[in-house]
Amino acid sequence: MTSMAILTIFILSVFVGFEVVSKVSTTLHTPLMSGANAIHGIILIGAILVAAGAKTTLETTLAILAVVLATINLVGGFVVTDRMLEMFKGKGGKK
Repeated sequence: MTSMAILTIFILSVFVGFEVVSKVSTTLHTPLMSGANAIHGIILIGAILVAAGAKTTLETTLAILAVVLATINLVGGFVVTDRMLEMFKGKGGKK
């Protein structure tokens, strides 16, 4: 694939992703976040595998950056999901 084709696919995927996420109703955000967390876990594993196969310094640097960003994304997703689930708990500390 040429770099122009890869860039075109990337830009189109950004637009499609934005449109899909912006059309989701608020009642579906929590279940979608848990599904997204699973996907982020798979992305993190893929980034680790790419880092393990890196041969040049540039590949290693980009792979480590991908691992760091995927980790931040995964942890952030769990934090947001936890905060959203806290909103559904009662305020009286029910047992």
